[in-house]
Amino acid sequence: AIHTEYEIRNIMSPSFLFSSAFSVKKNENGNFNLIGKGWGHGVGLCQIGALGRALNGQSTENILNHYYPVSKLKRIYSS
Repeated sequence: AIHTEYEIRNIMSPSFLFSSAFSVKKNENGNFNLIGKGWGHGVGLCQIGALGRALNGQSTENILNHYYPVSKLKRIYSS
């Protein structure tokens, strides 16, 4: 039996599995399809996508505006 997220990740890919958040569907051939449900905290920001955008020179503000278009950034401290 599998009891923890770590066990799932280790069984599925001992070297690297982005997330244990996935669903399993059996297809008509009797094979199983694993459908990923993201990698992160489940709040809408793709960590890999954000990293790619940063490596391509996008600013923090642009990246956050992409993932959270209706949110407003607000400075809460003085520099």
